[in-house]
Formats: sequence, structure tokens, C-alpha cells
Amino acid sequence: MIIHSTQGGEIQMAPSRYSRLINFLQEDLAISAASLAVALRHREQDPGSLTMILWQYGLITLEQLEQIYDWLETA
Repeated sequence: MIIHSTQGGEIQMAPSRYSRLINFLQEDLAISAASLAVALRHREQDPGSLTMILWQYGLITLEQLEQIYDWLETA
């Protein structure tokens, strides 16, 4: 796993892993493109975790959030 820390201290994942995460969200969890677009817009303004933004805005369930973190642990 490759993690990069920015000057502000936020943690970012490598672009290839980020692409796989987006694919997992769309293909395996059936998160709509519209939901992802909303989360990505908010992430630009507040660069928090994409998964937490999806959950905070009610775009994914707690069960889906757990599945995402399980995926992140093994990806």
C-alpha cells in the first residue's frame, strides 16, 4: 500500500489504488455516478476521506462503509 502525506497532513492513496476504489464503489457496491460526483465535489472543498463523505451525506449505508474498509485493508 502506498500512502502519501501532503503538507496539510491529509493522507492520500496512490492514483492506481484510488482508481480501483472508485471501480469497487461503482461495480461491487453499485454506488451511482451521481452519488460519487457529489462526494468528489465535496472532497475538493474539504479533502477528507471520500468514503466518510459518502457516509456523512447518506450516500452509502454503514454496512457499505464497513465493506469499503474491508476492501481497503486487502487491496
